[in-house]
Amino acid sequence: MMAIGGTIGTGLFLGAGTAISQAGPSLIIWYAVAGVLLYLVMRALGELLTARSSPGGFADHAREYLGPFWGYATAWTYWIMWVTTGMAEITAAGQYMTYWYPEFAQWKTALISLAVLACVNLISVKIFAELEFWFAIIKVAAIVGMIMIGLGVLLIGFSDAGPTASVTHLWADGGVVPRGIGDSLLTLQIVLFAYLGVELVGVTAAETKDPDKNIPRAINSLPLRFGLFYLGSLLVILSVVSWQEFQPGTSPFVAAFDKIGIPGAASIVNFVVLTSALSSCNAGGLYATARMLRTASLNRHGPQALARLSKRGVPVAAVLASAVVMATGVWVNAVDPEHAFVYITAVSTGGAIMVWSVILVTHMFYRRAVRSETTPRSSYRMPGAPYTNWLVLAFFAFIVVLIAWNSDTRVALYVIAVWFVLLAVGYPVVRSRWGGGRTEAVEDAEDAEDANASVSVQDSA
Repeated sequence: MMAIGGTIGTGLFLGAGTAISQAGPSLIIWYAVAGVLLYLVMRALGELLTARSSPGGFADHAREYLGPFWGYATAWTYWIMWVTTGMAEITAAGQYMTYWYPEFAQWKTALISLAVLACVNLISVKIFAELEFWFAIIKVAAIVGMIMIGLGVLLIGFSDAGPTASVTHLWADGGVVPRGIGDSLLTLQIVLFAYLGVELVGVTAAETKDPDKNIPRAINSLPLRFGLFYLGSLLVILSVVSWQEFQPGTSPFVAAFDKIGIPGAASIVNFVVLTSALSSCNAGGLYATARMLRTASLNRHGPQALARLSKRGVPVAAVLASAVVMATGVWVNAVDPEHAFVYITAVSTGGAIMVWSVILVTHMFYRRAVRSETTPRSSYRMPGAPYTNWLVLAFFAFIVVLIAWNSDTRVALYVIAVWFVLLAVGYPVVRSRWGGGRTEAVEDAEDAEDANASVSVQDSA
């Protein structure tokens, strides 16, 4: 259910409103292109994980095949990426709450949401997973329901939107690319942000029962999920309501059901998108960041206290550290609520591009090790490698150019540049203070600790 629901979040439910107003129906094309290329990233990750599962996921693979620095850089970059993504999700939660309570300050909702989710993650992995399961159920059921209602409006013509609903909206209202190819391409940053979380399967591998079976199954279902949840939902709502009626900063799903006019439907959809934001913050913002902090600590790339597990297998110090830093998002919402979402999502996308690129490069080095017979071969292989690796890397480079081109998102590159300087400067300090690498004795002790924690988690579940 994390694989099914993990990719459905604020990027689709809220960010799509801004993207639709800028790209029109062509946004569907960019979701399809990005979905195909990110499926290739996940196939590369799946091959790495089925060759050898690790508590640190792809950060440990980067350390093994690219060197200690890249393990260190990947773990910390993935942490900061999801911390900022968590900020975006609690920002979105604040915006959704204003639908019902316009006078309630956005930052207050953000703070309450963060506090509740942090408590859930601190109790046990079982409670976290149970909550995430139901979050995913709500999202999946809601999108399927919205698609069915939208098809009913199109085919039967009921509701206030019935007389004007038509698939011709996809090309008749100014064309497929109504504002020009340049403006349309600039929405690719928002599209990529919508797919953040697709790699969470790699972080949960060590705490998943029978990963060799379940990880390929989760990844193989990606095309169907992308086609239904992203392309299917956008095709339907852009047919029911013309793209010209959607506004930046407003969920297109809520706006569409306002137009349809079913009593209470818009409020229900707003509740769904609110739980979606909380789900993404729960899974990536707190769960994944805590595991990456622990990986950095286990690799002696961070304070050793972050590696400690509670009796229930929870890295308590790592969860608290992530939550404290994520609270910066509350401050951003208080200072500049109007632009908070745009700034934060741009930074998150920049971090995601770096992490996804490291996965692809790590996979190429893994394949080289397989050819030299120094590492076992996985039966679950990425198609077309290494040519597909280079294709996706070229696409990511193009997205970086687009981010630099857009004045609203250019701040992300400044933040990422500063982040890389901090990583480079901090690495020698980390090595001198904490050792910067594992010894065999440390690895054996940590493997035993991880095995005990995994058994405890699976037994409790």
